[in-house]
Amino acid sequence: MNTTAIYHRPESEFAYLYEKDKMHIRLRTARQDVRHVQLLCGDPYTLYKEAWYQQRIEMQKILSTDLHDYWQVSVGAEFRRLSYGFSIESYDGLHVFYGDHGVYPFEQQYLEMNNNYFRMPYFQEADRFKIPEWAKETVWYQIFPERFANGDPSNDPEGVLPWGSKNPDRQDFFGGDLQGVIDHLDYLVDLGINGIYFCPIFEAYSNHKYDTIDYLAIDPAFGDNDTFKRLVEECHKRGIKVMLDAVFNHMGDTSHQWLDVIKNGKDSPFADWFHINEFPVNYKEGENFEDAYDITYDVFAFTPHMPKLNTENPDVQDYLLKIARYWIEEFDIDAWRLDVANEVSHFFWKKFRQVCDEAKDDFYILGEIWHSSQRWLQGDEFHAVMNYAFTDAIIEYFVKDEISMTKMVSELNNQLMLYREQTNQVQFNILDSHDTPRLLTLARGDKDLMRQVMAFTYLQQGVPCLYYGDEIGLTGDMDPDCRKCMIWDEEKQDRDLLHFTQSLIKLRKDNQKVLSEGSLSWNWVSEEDGLIIFERELGAQRIIGIFNTGEDQLTLSRPDSILMEQFVQLEDETMIIDNKGFAIVKVNNEESNEA
Repeated sequence: MNTTAIYHRPESEFAYLYEKDKMHIRLRTARQDVRHVQLLCGDPYTLYKEAWYQQRIEMQKILSTDLHDYWQVSVGAEFRRLSYGFSIESYDGLHVFYGDHGVYPFEQQYLEMNNNYFRMPYFQEADRFKIPEWAKETVWYQIFPERFANGDPSNDPEGVLPWGSKNPDRQDFFGGDLQGVIDHLDYLVDLGINGIYFCPIFEAYSNHKYDTIDYLAIDPAFGDNDTFKRLVEECHKRGIKVMLDAVFNHMGDTSHQWLDVIKNGKDSPFADWFHINEFPVNYKEGENFEDAYDITYDVFAFTPHMPKLNTENPDVQDYLLKIARYWIEEFDIDAWRLDVANEVSHFFWKKFRQVCDEAKDDFYILGEIWHSSQRWLQGDEFHAVMNYAFTDAIIEYFVKDEISMTKMVSELNNQLMLYREQTNQVQFNILDSHDTPRLLTLARGDKDLMRQVMAFTYLQQGVPCLYYGDEIGLTGDMDPDCRKCMIWDEEKQDRDLLHFTQSLIKLRKDNQKVLSEGSLSWNWVSEEDGLIIFERELGAQRIIGIFNTGEDQLTLSRPDSILMEQFVQLEDETMIIDNKGFAIVKVNNEESNEA
């Protein structure tokens, strides 16, 4: 037994309240090292009286990575407090007890030691990680407002270009606005969307609006506050949630605060609003508008036009928290997406969470973090992050061919084990965005591959997000090319891809419960023939995904009910799946699970 690989951490993603009276407990062991794990648990005050360590609860091996196996069990406690440890038996015959003080021989003298056990001192409902239930049911649609639709030419910025007349450059404007979104809400309803994630809409200098001038005003090129209020109302009438982008890591260099710093230097009342290393503030221009060097103040990346805010300053905190509350209370938004969230202090985000919770029940908070994010997902900051670390593994295997199938599965499982179950249910699964090349471009124009990747992703835990235009075949390389104008001429849209996306979103929503909350089992992962079969199960409902990522046709047993498929031929007893084909199968527990 590799005892050095055994790991558990109380009051973390390894031990947490899932429901008010139900606790999830996980254990990590070395891959294929342990054959049997049981939980010993009971009330911390009755160990000697009841000798509850003699009772053992079987733990299930739920997922594996290339290094580890993960075991899990769900338990309650009569008096809402729990002591617990683990009985671990390896394939080499070793039997140990693992508790708060490490590994011991599985002998009674160690089982009777009260302090040897991990503790959940009390099931504190106030500390349980809670998620908005509606978030699990949402399929998001990301809109880059300047490029979605021009509904009101009267507010077009100076020098606006004809819609879609060229591939976008960094400083191009095409006139997209909020009225354009209102005009196409029924299109989104027909698509199946029930959540819109807007890139920034506040007054700013650039076309992308991440360089905010005034957080309390809609950018004039997008409309005004009344337009936005009407947009939210029209969305809510259609059952669509609204998420705004909060850019609180930095401001724009045309904001009145920064202009005052430029004018008055260290004597400016806003001098401590930013991280300024030397006065006067200055920089040397780089290769383009968004690049510089020898910058005398901290910025986002190396962009001189986005000076970084000092969120340790109480005045800055009050200012930003006022903004957070204002858009919730005045306009009834449903969620904030937090830009560059990992570069802002945890201290501030905890305050931010409290303000949002006070302003509206079931409010959803999403952080832009591209890496493992446990620190932000403990229940007192964010509900979810943009799950790039999860979806990158899918892209790297299916599209880029940079990792093996088994490495993809390992990485997906690893990401799931970083977080509590309720967190995984609302993670934001995004295959492309305004910050990445579009999926179709990554797939080198291969729409068959694009559809396969989308189908695979929509069957995973977390909530899917569609980047505007993907559904009609919009292409684009790294930004700004991925921010092209939406195509509204149906003759120029890929209507087959649109109908596929509608069907996939419907499948996701129709089977949301099992896809959000169901267990995940990898039934077959074969590098040799490229076949992946996995299963999502909840109660009597099971969804099976079958994907051919190899070069040759594969012949499998014919399932009884196929919800959706691509490149599948059905014969009397068999199902033939071509390369880039897939079948999504729904079965009941009474039926065979063999594909």
